[in-house]
Amino acid sequence: MPERAARLRPDAHAAVSNNKDFNDMKGHAVWASMVPTAVLLAGWSELASAATFDGARLSALWGLPFAGMLLSIAVFPLIAPAFWHHHFGKISAAWALALLGPFALWFGIDLALAKLVHAMLDEYIPFIVLLTALYTVAGGICVRGNLHGTPRLNTAILALGTLLASVMGTTGAAMLLIRPLLRANDNRRHVVHVVVFFIFLVANVGGSLSPLGDPPLFLGFLEGVSFFWTTKHLALPMLFVSGVLLAAFYALDSYYFHQREEERSRFFDPTPDSSFGGIDGKINFVFLAAVVALVLMSGLWRPQIAFDVFGTQVALQNAVRDVALIGVTLLSLASTPRAARAANDFNWAPIQEVAKLFAGIFVTIVPVITMLRAGESGAFAGLVHLVNDSSGHPRDIMYFWATGLLSSFLDNAPTYLVFFNLAGGDAQTLMTTGATTLAAISAGAVFMGANTYIGNAPNFMVKAIAQSRGVPMPSFFAYLGWSGAVLLPLFIVTGWLFF
Repeated sequence: MPERAARLRPDAHAAVSNNKDFNDMKGHAVWASMVPTAVLLAGWSELASAATFDGARLSALWGLPFAGMLLSIAVFPLIAPAFWHHHFGKISAAWALALLGPFALWFGIDLALAKLVHAMLDEYIPFIVLLTALYTVAGGICVRGNLHGTPRLNTAILALGTLLASVMGTTGAAMLLIRPLLRANDNRRHVVHVVVFFIFLVANVGGSLSPLGDPPLFLGFLEGVSFFWTTKHLALPMLFVSGVLLAAFYALDSYYFHQREEERSRFFDPTPDSSFGGIDGKINFVFLAAVVALVLMSGLWRPQIAFDVFGTQVALQNAVRDVALIGVTLLSLASTPRAARAANDFNWAPIQEVAKLFAGIFVTIVPVITMLRAGESGAFAGLVHLVNDSSGHPRDIMYFWATGLLSSFLDNAPTYLVFFNLAGGDAQTLMTTGATTLAAISAGAVFMGANTYIGNAPNFMVKAIAQSRGVPMPSFFAYLGWSGAVLLPLFIVTGWLFF
């Protein structure tokens, strides 16, 4: 019991130590964000006359702010956790400014503003509005009772979440089930592996069977890929990957469950087991259906009406979807009993973390995606030659790995589009003669989002919720260790079998 209490209580001494270094760390963060700015100003004057944001003319050095953003997410929580907790939003903004400042100087303020508006209106706002709606709606559904966290029950919850993810999205399924799963296991000593496999399965792999499951597949749907195409062509890879992961989890969870320390810790249960007591906040199932309907509407209804905002075309159906999703979010907040959210320990911290960090990611990723889209003319021409043979025919296995590994660190939605276009960009062709290539791109984008915390937004949200419940989640690099040991060998076999 003392050990568990210590785990749930932040280390005061460490916090004091980190607070003492706040001013120094602030200075380091500012200087770190200025380094790429100085490099950009000093070395890229030849781009000053560029009239357009041409990916073929960009040096790979324009990716430095994005690399700095990723390194900050990976390193700061390790070397200065208290500083990071209080200032991660400022660090994210600093890296965004490290890109926008020199970009405005060399390409002009108008073009910089246009690219910022495009990143926000066309990508970030729809992304965060949908995530917020799913987070709010799922957070208002409270399953009463506290089940006993046995290996059989835990595996059943992971399997259920994997199936639900393609119906209500990885975010919706993850937010619905992570809290009951944590309550069921809050008397166990070893819980980290439960959350890690939950991220693997519910927050990623499970979303591979429909455009509702994961953003890359939704973008494919908007590009003309039929709704049930992924259901048909990714069913076998998804069943194979999820089946192996569920079997591996059951074996690992059984091992921990039957250890002596684990058996003793189960005598101290902060939330004693009780039978299923029903569901509070049932109105949110209606709101969940509304979210699904709105997402489908934006893909099926094409009125051919758009609004120009600083050069960004905002389609009417997308504007209607996002406004309606905000309305659904507000209705969920107003109509859900407070007791339901209180029982879920619902708070805004996880979605705030995702919103602030991914704002920086969406801005700094712009030149990286642009260089990738330049294909053979861009800084990443080697990647184009890697995925296609000398005659231009696709190498499906390379599409799987290239899309997947980049999706582990870049946003998987634009990464999917890059390789979709590299493979030809015609949905009708890719769904027929190029079906294996499209399946490889789709599987890589969805499956390998599980490789890192930043590979898919629900990963961060699940991590934040687990930490708020006292689970000592792995650091960025420690999580890479988990995915490297469990997922990479599995993906090697998956690629060999299917692509």
